[in-house]
Amino acid sequence: MNKSPLLTVSDLHKQFTAPSGELHILRGVEFELNEGEFLAIVGESGSGKSTMLQILGTLEQPDSGKILLDGEMIHGLASNRQAHLRNKKIGFVYQAHHLIPELTALENVVLPLLVQGMSSADANQRGRELLARLQLEARTEHIPAKLSGGEAQRVAVARSLVARPRLLLADEPTGNLDEKTAQEVFGLLQQLCIEENAAVVMVTHSLSLARSCDRLLRLHDGQLFSDPG
Repeated sequence: MNKSPLLTVSDLHKQFTAPSGELHILRGVEFELNEGEFLAIVGESGSGKSTMLQILGTLEQPDSGKILLDGEMIHGLASNRQAHLRNKKIGFVYQAHHLIPELTALENVVLPLLVQGMSSADANQRGRELLARLQLEARTEHIPAKLSGGEAQRVAVARSLVARPRLLLADEPTGNLDEKTAQEVFGLLQQLCIEENAAVVMVTHSLSLARSCDRLLRLHDGQLFSDPG
């Protein structure tokens, strides 16, 4: 018996008002994402990739369309229910690591667990486990200013996965890194998502990284297309 997709996106539309008139960013976007699948989305700058991720993460509302996560319609929910869903089922990692500068690497990673009410001991154990798997055992007590760019981004990856989300949304997660470091961070992200059984939607400008994913789609003129390349 076939499993239902983890994420189903149907007929998604989004418009913005610009000086030149209405700008139709998303025009009937549709796709499905299976459990554990790593999906890359590429497209020109301004094509709406980041907007689409914001909508998938309930941080922005679509004009119309349906998004089902684990069989639950995630738009149109009360704001507190959306916040609960984000905390429990969705992880985010961005081009900029957005670490809190006053906190250590470990403190940054475990913060989502403490917000959920987990004990410090259990949260720290989970955080140390993830940091070790990302080759950061020796950096747990370092503040972000003492980390390299690649190390800081790996801490951000650990933070995004610490609460065991079902879905990870990654917006140019290696965009600020040099090519070698980007490949290293991306490889660790892939490996950790497999181990954690997290499905991923990743927006990237890097075709080489995108082609290393399970599937590649291209956003063009507001719609998603399979990329033959």
